[in-house]
Amino acid sequence: MNITYDNAAKAVSAAIEKARELNIPVSIAVVDTGGHLVAFGRWNSVYGVADFAVKKAKTAVMFGVDTDVMGTIIAGAGMNGYGMINANEGLLTIAGGVTIKNKEGNMIGAIASSGGTPEQDKEIAMAGAHGNL
Repeated sequence: MNITYDNAAKAVSAAIEKARELNIPVSIAVVDTGGHLVAFGRWNSVYGVADFAVKKAKTAVMFGVDTDVMGTIIAGAGMNGYGMINANEGLLTIAGGVTIKNKEGNMIGAIASSGGTPEQDKEIAMAGAHGNL
């Protein structure tokens, strides 16, 4: 099962609400389980972080874990880490990409924030992931 557009839009709205609360300009991306962009939003952010948000969301859904967890895994992967990071037009393994699960606990997509510190991006993305249903 994949995230619907309506739920993806709710996730973007919840994430942007959190970003406003923290006063952090962000780009927010939501992807389905295939890594395809379903919804995107920018709140006062610059262009460059838009690509980061999409890559973080794709990374989270591709590996089924939050991007900060994947970063830890890749850090220990040695030479194999290069191939993992450069797969699928490049991945981004810093905090800010989180999986989205439905009420049954199944992954239905991922959301990512870019524009703040890694910790702020994760907090914003988590708000979106929990605000999608």
